[in-house]
Amino acid sequence: MGTAEEDDMLKIFYPDNEAESAYSIDYEGLFKKGYRGIIYDVDNTLVPHGAVADQRAIELFSKLRGLGFATALLSNNKEPRVKSFGSQVGSRYIFKAGKPGRAGYAKAMELMGTCPENTLFVGDQLFTDVWGAKRAGIVTYLVRPIHPKEEIQIVLKRQLERVVLFFYHKKQQRLRNEKSRG
Repeated sequence: MGTAEEDDMLKIFYPDNEAESAYSIDYEGLFKKGYRGIIYDVDNTLVPHGAVADQRAIELFSKLRGLGFATALLSNNKEPRVKSFGSQVGSRYIFKAGKPGRAGYAKAMELMGTCPENTLFVGDQLFTDVWGAKRAGIVTYLVRPIHPKEEIQIVLKRQLERVVLFFYHKKQQRLRNEKSRG
């Protein structure tokens, strides 16, 4: 299979951006670019799976409010988990979101009063988080999972994600090489 075919098949899963963590993103710069809403996955994006909001998460959401961002949590988890985290960080939330379906992303934007053009999504999984956000027309940030211990179905998805990310990084390198030559 040639690289053009690989890119065509896999690009629906490619993140628009990658970041080491949700805490290392340049939110001030993104606000200056016109973004006004951020949708977050919770588990392994903001805290380890099942963990309560820590001081870092609470401070991040406080900082985002101070900048003028609206936020929403979008999780396939059950209401008690997502509601608790949302109240700890002071964010709207949607539980049992049905990611990668578009409906949860649309509802999150409605809650925040934003649209795809001024909304970002931050998550740790390609096949639910990134793919769903891209299907909804939202710019995506893929972050490294916070904690390596995960449920078995996620472990299996991570294996497939490695394949997709291999081709994504190969494409990014090819684009950088072309840019440096041209």
